[in-house]
Amino acid sequence: MQTHLVGRDMITTQEWTKDELDTVFNVALDLKRKRALGEPHAYLRDRVLMMLFFFSSTRTRASFEAGMAQLGGHAEFIDSTTTQIKHGDTGKEIGEILGRYGDGIAIRQCDWAVGNQYIRGVAEHSRSPVLNMQCDWYHPFQALADMLTLFEKLGDVRGKTLNVSYAYASSYEKPMSAPQSLILLASRYGMNVRLTRPPEFKLMPEIVAQTEENARKSHGSFEILEDFDAGFEDADAVYAKAWGAMLTTTDAAESARIGAKYTDWITDERRMSLTRNGEGLYMHPLPADRNIEVTDGVIDGPNSVVYDEAENRLHVQKAVMALTMR
Repeated sequence: MQTHLVGRDMITTQEWTKDELDTVFNVALDLKRKRALGEPHAYLRDRVLMMLFFFSSTRTRASFEAGMAQLGGHAEFIDSTTTQIKHGDTGKEIGEILGRYGDGIAIRQCDWAVGNQYIRGVAEHSRSPVLNMQCDWYHPFQALADMLTLFEKLGDVRGKTLNVSYAYASSYEKPMSAPQSLILLASRYGMNVRLTRPPEFKLMPEIVAQTEENARKSHGSFEILEDFDAGFEDADAVYAKAWGAMLTTTDAAESARIGAKYTDWITDERRMSLTRNGEGLYMHPLPADRNIEVTDGVIDGPNSVVYDEAENRLHVQKAVMALTMR
């Protein structure tokens, strides 16, 4: 159990040691048990989390606000459009000022080639820890929730196969941060990680290189496939979601046209039957485009764990907040 995490930023799990991440998971499970039993756990009484959103959310805002309340503190929601950011407040001002007002700053900024840089700029100038609620590169709390769910459902995940796959979606061009964070984290725990995607939907080369190194150190494996069905074969868990072709084109309309070539990349019952014993877990960070990314029969089926993942967002976020904001 690591006890030196007060004041630490959580921008990517890659910047935390495995021992530190193990502490997060242990604390998250303890807080989950306490909540189930109704045991008080107000470890952040009178603490304030400043939550700055550049993008709307459902699970992220609700889980951080609920988590701070359950820890005895307060979460202050700030919509970026209601601030003076457009009129001169830079990341330095946000870090300096909100870091003095509150005991932590949480930011969601997913603009491509902007978000991660902005969050790191705020962190550089904040005296309080900065938590990444999602950027263009990383979605660390989603990945932590995903891994906690895998631990709960699969037990020892070493040697288990996780297929992180592109899936078609007709809505806006979604960030690649969730799959990037998950392959980084799963590869640190000895999983056999697959990245399945069309050639135009590559992930960032530096993230892929880090994943390869993680797999080498953990004695797991990492492979990249371009055949949608092949990714499902004998997988213990499938995490199939859409993301934009940002490394191919920065034009959203062009990315959507490219994606239209892959409308058959939908997770359906036949493909789930290809997983290990036909019982592989179906995972998704939500929101999912029903009957476009995934059929109702799969997402509402017995092997879907999407709501467990959503619940675990609450517990891992509380763990990180309790460890860093005390």
